[in-house]
Amino acid sequence: MAKGLEDIAALPDPVGRELARWQRPNGLDIARIATPIGVIGIIYESRPNVTADAGALCLKSGSAVILRGGSESTRSSAAIHAALVDGLREAGLPETAIQLVPTTDRAAVGDMLQGLDGAIDLIVPRGGKSLVARVQAEARVPVLAHLEGICHVYVHERADLAMARAIVVNAKMRRTGVCGAAETILIDRAILTSHGVPILEDLAKAGCEIRGDDAVCAIFPTATPATEEDWRTEYLDAIVAVRAVDGLDEAVRHIETYGSQHTEAIITADGRAAERFLAALDSAIVLWNASTQFADGSEFGMGAEIGIGTGKLHARGPVGVEQLTTFRYVVRGTGQTRP
Repeated sequence: MAKGLEDIAALPDPVGRELARWQRPNGLDIARIATPIGVIGIIYESRPNVTADAGALCLKSGSAVILRGGSESTRSSAAIHAALVDGLREAGLPETAIQLVPTTDRAAVGDMLQGLDGAIDLIVPRGGKSLVARVQAEARVPVLAHLEGICHVYVHERADLAMARAIVVNAKMRRTGVCGAAETILIDRAILTSHGVPILEDLAKAGCEIRGDDAVCAIFPTATPATEEDWRTEYLDAIVAVRAVDGLDEAVRHIETYGSQHTEAIITADGRAAERFLAALDSAIVLWNASTQFADGSEFGMGAEIGIGTGKLHARGPVGVEQLTTFRYVVRGTGQTRP
């Protein structure tokens, strides 16, 4: 956590950046400038390290933050928060810039979702599906969140076998409980025997339960037949759904049908096929020949993140300091009036 704070501190100041600048024919000089959002409410579960990450990210982005952690880690969050307050005090910054809700009463979450009488400008939930769903359903202020991480790895017919084996196992099994863990593997039917069998053997050896379609079960009899619900499930566990597809177009259709627009990867030596895949999908993160477990703010060089945005507006992908700013327009004139 301390290293994470140092990494965030070392990032360039995101506030005051000139995002764009242009001049109009009438001489007006217009600049788009990054500004703080204001007061951010962050509601999270279990992991007390979010107290440090979220507090530091919001402070770096120029916003105040109100943190509401899970009841499971109340004492840890309080201790971390006390350390942050000590740091604020030593730096001559307002101690109230990072606040921690002092109660585990669920009513406090409801008060934050209502906006605390206009005090909160943005809510960011970080936790399980039920928490995020509640926040999205009840919030009366803008919400920055993702609901699910149904991530896919597509093994194209021109995939290097050794690379495919390494990436698939890492994408699924490195940490099964993170939102960037692969939940569905799509394999071109043309290489189902040559590539699919060793990949499935690797997953099974690593302790992963395999749920496959008819073609997968035929070449790997220990697989459990997959149901329609399996393609829509974020397991967050050592379970994976595997399907044979007839080429790139069918892989894209499957992801568009069942995915959550989080993170998708293609493994292939065919550059044209890779670029088609990257351009065709509207997920927040798309990768070529890399594990979906790279869907992480620290891996993107952002120091840390407080979630992966999968919505269409504002921030998409890892939400770091730059994504926790908004912007305004600064217009400089020389006496212009509008006719």
